[in-house]
Amino acid sequence: MTTNSTLALTEQLISQNSVTPADGGCQDLIADRLKAIGFECETMMSGPDHFRVTNLWAVKRGALGKTGSLLSFAGHTDVVPTGPLDKWSSNPFQPTHQDGFLYGRGAADMKTSLAAFVVATEEFVAQNPDHKGSIAFLLTSDEEGPAHDGTVIVCNELKKRGERLDYCVVGEPTSVDQLGDTIKNGRRGSLSGKLKVIGVQGHIAYPHLSKNPIHLMAPALAELAGVTWDQGNTYFQPTAWQVSNIHSGTGATNVIPGEVVIDFNFRFSTENTADKLKEKLETILKKHQLNFTIEWNLSGEPFLTQPGNLSEAMQASIKAETNVTAELSTTGGTSDARFIAKICPQVVEFGPRNATIHQINERVELADIEPLKNIYKGVLEKLIA
Repeated sequence: MTTNSTLALTEQLISQNSVTPADGGCQDLIADRLKAIGFECETMMSGPDHFRVTNLWAVKRGALGKTGSLLSFAGHTDVVPTGPLDKWSSNPFQPTHQDGFLYGRGAADMKTSLAAFVVATEEFVAQNPDHKGSIAFLLTSDEEGPAHDGTVIVCNELKKRGERLDYCVVGEPTSVDQLGDTIKNGRRGSLSGKLKVIGVQGHIAYPHLSKNPIHLMAPALAELAGVTWDQGNTYFQPTAWQVSNIHSGTGATNVIPGEVVIDFNFRFSTENTADKLKEKLETILKKHQLNFTIEWNLSGEPFLTQPGNLSEAMQASIKAETNVTAELSTTGGTSDARFIAKICPQVVEFGPRNATIHQINERVELADIEPLKNIYKGVLEKLIA
């Protein structure tokens, strides 16, 4: 392998226009590289014709076969839309070097990680042809979208087959100030709701003939904003409840609205469950004698990987490569790790800096690309050699 192999593959992947749910040929490119070193590759298509999702499951058995440990690399080949092209300093699907950075959509989230996975695996297999443990890749083109036909589909299929995953590294961009400072060993759950409080519409000059749902909801809203849902724990912040939107009124200034709709979200820790949060919120609304309905949407359960072999191997590999002491963290939004954690006991996320993800002029430090590959390779050497 040349020292530029990871960069070259990263640039190839960025060049593929893969705005979700499109894969843009990225998984074929990766599968070809993996087949060349002995991987068995399986494509799993899912979703309706207008939203076709491409998933890849690839595995290379080690000398111990299914009795040995299996480490999976996981990630997504899809990217978010570019936004206004004229705001970019260069074509987002034409990788460009500038001021020590590699620019392009997906540079940080997460095509650099995918390339680093592949090259790390190629180098590891070349240097350890008789490696004991097994290596797998679990890739999707539906992480930036609804996530209904991506990683969750593959995980469900693997569970049916009785496939055992021991370790999984998800290539999400987790580093904050410098490469290696943060590993995600868990994520909060996400529970959203659309609350409709029903009143009686009427003329604003005759409030006694109406019921203003905004006024009715205000005391309950104040109470909900002040609730301590839990205390959190060593790894998680306390559960947070936030209102994101309030909709009401006809647009006229002389009409009391007949209803108010409030969008809200819980980001919750492992100290709580979706059912407990629903029950507690609805109890408060009933106490205020509101006429209401709620549409609930649970987009992700919280998960936590306690410190163990995988996080220790990742921290040691980071330290050896960058001399940075990585901290374990559960902050941020949801990721596909929430699905993988249901079939794999140890899951962590680690990748490049996340300062520009989803932004115009998304970029990654050129100097971080090879060290990232070396960190992933170090984890392979520590866990399955």
